[in-house]
Amino acid sequence: MGREDNLASAIRESSADLVILQEATKPHIVERLASASGMASWGAREGQSVAFISRIAVSHYQWHQLPSTRRAFLEVVLEGTETRVFGLHLRAMHANWTERRRVRDLRALLETIKKDQHGFHVLTGDFNTLEPGALLEARQLPFRLRPLLWLSGGQVRWETIQIMLDADYLDAFRILHPIDAGFTFPSWNPHIRLDYVFLPSQYASRLKCCEVLNDPAFTQKASDHFPLRAVFDDEVP
Repeated sequence: MGREDNLASAIRESSADLVILQEATKPHIVERLASASGMASWGAREGQSVAFISRIAVSHYQWHQLPSTRRAFLEVVLEGTETRVFGLHLRAMHANWTERRRVRDLRALLETIKKDQHGFHVLTGDFNTLEPGALLEARQLPFRLRPLLWLSGGQVRWETIQIMLDADYLDAFRILHPIDAGFTFPSWNPHIRLDYVFLPSQYASRLKCCEVLNDPAFTQKASDHFPLRAVFDDEVP
């Protein structure tokens, strides 16, 4: 990884209690990052993208493998609460065929967690997709990825985020920032929003803050994505 010090600095600056990590495939690096960030708990699995570090004790965590993808999603339960946080990393590349696969993967995930959908929970991570109505500028893409967009007729039909909205989840950032673009990627030239936090609409009152931490002084050297921070009230409505 080679960015542990920069990542730890960004995490400390964010004052996060729980961090869901993407592309964190090496457990020994996650353990080192947790120590450097002052986090007591951590969980990672060799070869799996999603991991976590936490200042709060964790009573349970588990990776759930979806049959349609090699990437498992991560479930974390914070000790002393019924709060569940689901971290996911959907497949990449901007094309209609990859969007259809993201749709299939997300639907499988929502079906898997259906038993938990009546309690407070959060889904977060790199969805690798755009919100409905957002435009992808081909000239901003690396040359190697532009042919995929051309094969999709120059325009991708973005459906993944709409599935979350139709399932009665709130896009935490968009609810609080209806106009702000909220770009999270890439950190050196932000022009696209790929990272999201969702919560069930019945718990809207618990959402206090959702913001992109885009200060390059402490985030740009840490990752190619800007971190997304969300704050929730502990009180159950």
